Amino acid sequence: MSFDATADRRRLAARLLARAGLGVGASLAVLALAGCNATAPRTPDTRLPAAFEAPAGTPLPAAALDRWWTQFDDPQLDGLIATALERSPDARSAAAVLEEARAVRKGQIRQLFIPSGQVKGAASRQHTDILDQSGQGFTLGGDTDNYSLGFDVSWELDYLGRRKAGLQVVNNDLAAARFAYEGARAALAANVAQSYFEAKGLAVQLEDARQGARISQGLLDLAAEKARRGLSAGSEADSAAATLAQSQAQAADLEGQLQAARRSLLILVGRGIDPLASLDVDAALAEPPAIPAAVPGELLARRPDVREAQARLASAAGNLKVNQKALYPTFTLTPGVGWAKSVSPAFNFGSGGAGGGTVSTTTGTWTLGGAVSIPVLNIPQLLAEIDAQDARTEQAAVAYEKAIQTAYGEAENAMAQLASDKRRVALLKAGEARASSAYAASRKGYAAGLTDQTTNLQNEQSWRSARTALTGAQTQALLRAVQTYKALGGGWSPDAPAPLPPRAAAQPADTSSERASR
Repeated sequence: MSFDATADRRRLAARLLARAGLGVGASLAVLALAGCNATAPRTPDTRLPAAFEAPAGTPLPAAALDRWWTQFDDPQLDGLIATALERSPDARSAAAVLEEARAVRKGQIRQLFIPSGQVKGAASRQHTDILDQSGQGFTLGGDTDNYSLGFDVSWELDYLGRRKAGLQVVNNDLAAARFAYEGARAALAANVAQSYFEAKGLAVQLEDARQGARISQGLLDLAAEKARRGLSAGSEADSAAATLAQSQAQAADLEGQLQAARRSLLILVGRGIDPLASLDVDAALAEPPAIPAAVPGELLARRPDVREAQARLASAAGNLKVNQKALYPTFTLTPGVGWAKSVSPAFNFGSGGAGGGTVSTTTGTWTLGGAVSIPVLNIPQLLAEIDAQDARTEQAAVAYEKAIQTAYGEAENAMAQLASDKRRVALLKAGEARASSAYAASRKGYAAGLTDQTTNLQNEQSWRSARTALTGAQTQALLRAVQTYKALGGGWSPDAPAPLPPRAAAQPADTSSERASR
């Protein structure tokens, strides 16, 4: 990304160097060295396939990705995510980082466009005692007061566009911070949804375990009654009792897991000290919603991490411009104003030459000057800095390319795996229904004495295994849907103005940097 190294600019720089007192040889050397590193870094490879190989999504409004969690039609999930985005430590930390970036940019803008200078004031009193005096002339002792006030300004003439290059850097630094902020909030929303669905999956498993325990208790009661009547061996009752103990142990384990999951979810949304009773999790798993249709090219605008990498590349390119322009002379205006007052002892001729009087002198000054700085001996160091920044720009370009490829891979894999999860859920649903019918028939046959205990327990085990597999698949499908929404860049609105952090709500929004990076 080279700066303007045209022939006209070289001639202008040569004239400026000549006026500064350098010879023609030195001027040519400066210009040659300045031009040797004015090379443009390569353009990043942003090519993507025209379409995903995974199954296409469903045509939905663009807003379906902005607030994707509303597609699950779960008011409790909506409330948890809204609370997390407002109160959670992760959201507040991300807001503080963005607020810091805004403050840094404000200071950098002032440094770029406001002249540097300061008001200096001084006051002093000097006391003089005459210890010895000889020769002709008058010298008085006593107190001398001095006061001064000055205001000196330094203003660099931006004839090469250094400020424009510097503005590019600070704007893109803020844009990168904004996209990091959006990415953190999008990740938080996804984490809340995943934790919520994991808790619901545990609740379903716990309900299944309790139901299994009730079934085992019923089988134990039935086996014990048959044994009491002499219709079956006592070993069948012992086998039923063992199955009941396993079911109860599994339920106890799931109760602990669900309690831990609920507490973790409360901490995640910023309600860590609330009682568990304030978060009720239903034992029900819904079908995952449809995924919006998308094309790979949309990831460049939808993914916050890709936008952040793009902004950091633009910032690195801007820094390269700044370093290249540092090879040219710097011209600075140095105006100033000053005021001074001095009060010192003086002879009073009206009293016969006696001392005791004072004389006061007040002066006002103004200056208008200029300075030129030519980095002749610093050129080797400046060239090394240009080479280093050129390497950093290449690193940013590689990071941008990696972010694009990673985004494409995550989206492609998530959509393909979600389609597979949906097919798996459909197959397991059919299998669970068949296993449930088989177990119901077996239990009736066992109660009527038509089937033995072993066959009944095998049918029960098959049904419970089918239910466990179905619950796991349903939970996995919901988690995969969340992952897909996140991989497609959901959770924020790319076209909306940059949000204000909560603590900065009273400040006006400044979106120029984000628009510049789009």
